[in-house]
Amino acid sequence: MLHLLALLLHCLPLASGDYDICKSWVTTDEGPTWEFYACQPKVMRLKEYVKVKVEPSGITCGDPPERFCSHENPYLCSNECDASNPDLAHPPRLMFDKEDEGLATYWQSVTWSRYPSPLEANITLSWNKSVELTDDVVVTFEYGRPTVMVLEKSLDNGRTWQPYQFYAEDCMEAFGMPARRARDLAASGAHRVLCTEEYSRWAGSKKEKHVRFEVRDRFAIFAGPDLRNLDNLYTRLESAKGLKDFFTLTDLRMRLLRPALGGTYVQRENLYKYFYAISNIEVIGRCKCNLHANLCSVREGSLQCECEHNTTGPDCGKCKKNFRTRSWRAGSYLPLPHGSPNACAAAGSAIGNCECYGHSNRCSYIDFLNVVTCVSCKHNTRGQHCQHCRLGYYRNGSAELDDENVCIECNCNQIGSVHDRCNETGFCECREGSAGPKCDDCLPTHYWRQGCYPNVCDDDQLLCQNGGTCVQNQRCACPRGYTGVRCEQPRCDPADDDGGLDCDRAPGAAPRPRHPARLPAAAGAGRPPGLLSRPAGPAAREGRCARPAPCAREPGRRREGCGPSCSQVLLSRVLPPPQWHLPPARHCSRGRRGAPAPATCDFGLSFSFLFPAAPPPLFLAGGEAGGGGNAAHPDPPPPRSCLPPHTHTDTRLLRTRPAPGPAAHQRPPRNSSCLQLQPLP
Repeated sequence: MLHLLALLLHCLPLASGDYDICKSWVTTDEGPTWEFYACQPKVMRLKEYVKVKVEPSGITCGDPPERFCSHENPYLCSNECDASNPDLAHPPRLMFDKEDEGLATYWQSVTWSRYPSPLEANITLSWNKSVELTDDVVVTFEYGRPTVMVLEKSLDNGRTWQPYQFYAEDCMEAFGMPARRARDLAASGAHRVLCTEEYSRWAGSKKEKHVRFEVRDRFAIFAGPDLRNLDNLYTRLESAKGLKDFFTLTDLRMRLLRPALGGTYVQRENLYKYFYAISNIEVIGRCKCNLHANLCSVREGSLQCECEHNTTGPDCGKCKKNFRTRSWRAGSYLPLPHGSPNACAAAGSAIGNCECYGHSNRCSYIDFLNVVTCVSCKHNTRGQHCQHCRLGYYRNGSAELDDENVCIECNCNQIGSVHDRCNETGFCECREGSAGPKCDDCLPTHYWRQGCYPNVCDDDQLLCQNGGTCVQNQRCACPRGYTGVRCEQPRCDPADDDGGLDCDRAPGAAPRPRHPARLPAAAGAGRPPGLLSRPAGPAAREGRCARPAPCAREPGRRREGCGPSCSQVLLSRVLPPPQWHLPPARHCSRGRRGAPAPATCDFGLSFSFLFPAAPPPLFLAGGEAGGGGNAAHPDPPPPRSCLPPHTHTDTRLLRTRPAPGPAAHQRPPRNSSCLQLQPLP
């Protein structure tokens, strides 16, 4: 009896607070009516309505019967646990029973006889309803407190769990976190999960039995050591995010991870003194009714709120069927002392109009969301209460929510912006290079041309070279003789008459004739070396030519490096692109009468150079085989009858050497109708 009286006095500050009246009948100018207040049920001992579950199965001692020892005398094992004997059994229900005349009854686990396998147990307390803690959770252990334990809570009837507090002899070793005390927490960390060493150290199995989860120490941060400043406590519960939910739960679970060891390490010869034994679990709190009820009763084996304010449900979490013209909301402790009931209202009542800030007079109840939402919001608004602006509009900061001009159009530039939406300040999201609140301007490094494009040139970093002029940051106007994006390349086109540079002429040399009539042959050579051959040199092998080198003065001399020789350049101005023919060798061989055919005909292929119908007076020798004319005695052009029936357009020559013999040094007759090009060595 004295214990119960002390408990009631201990809880008196929280039990005697305000919010115990939900409504009162008052008379107004319009007649008598109900006036609603925020309200909550009284504090009670929640262990009287709890359902307990112990895991794993078989963790409770007595099946089969076994003996156990105490820490005070580990060698005198006269205690026995037998589930078949009511006087020796220790079932889970004894954690919540009433103890007569100080005789302790307790639940007990099996001993750690299976060491080194862990001796672990889970004890789950379920209420099948949301409850709020208003005082400390106190667990009493009969034969020593566990050295490692975790207290967890659930908000969804045991489907998911989250840690509430950690307990260990050494928090850093057990959980990797420093030890702290709840009384040392700051106001901003009152709902912080911590690890404590205060309830796990060995102090004797009879001296220290209690393990606490300190709720009062956390309340004292706001209400003072004696919990008298409840107004400040309720204000912080309402305003501090997550603080009220921290003390709300549907289930509690104790995870017992290591039993009391008597202040020593595990002793294999005394394993029968290691076990768990809990004689009492005290949980003080109230039903959570969202400040819509002041009574909580048991219905069908579960706690339920006696809801007011036209609400319904186990936690008063919904509006009644005919009172859904506004969304359900929980009551509030503020303003003090009566709070705000946020009652559900019927249609046509003073508080029953749709909460749409005047942008709609229609609303609809969504059952599975338990909300009332506005329908057909006007004035470019949207949202559950027409409190947001439509996409493409932003909030007018100088207008109230019920103002018709509360939303302003974004007016983003369609070309410069990514889309037609803007942020809450009216700034649009710009494309790359665009700038400005509406994306209708360009960055300094860009120019506008139906969109923003990077500058081609400017007067700072992207300068036009060689005297070029930048035109509106879009292009460089180059002087005569230069080209390129920024006039960085000389114009190397000898056929251009507008001032192009002669890139193939030696410095200081006289300009070459535009259309030479005859190319003199080199002395002792039947053909100009390098004629119709691929350019040689390292630059040619790499596939590049930085700048053509000047031509040598000697006609026909091949330049080193890359690019065509001077003879090839001049020849390209006189002759059209050649056509190559591949007739059988016996059809193109032309020797003197009775002389054998050249050995190259036996190779299988011979090549004929075909000139246009009216060629200039220039013919080249046939190669190192010795045939053909020269510049002094040109051969006549070939007749049309010399054309083979098929052509080959590849300009490459197979370089083969003719077999030695007299035929290799014979010239074709001067009246030969076909000028042969023998394979080159």
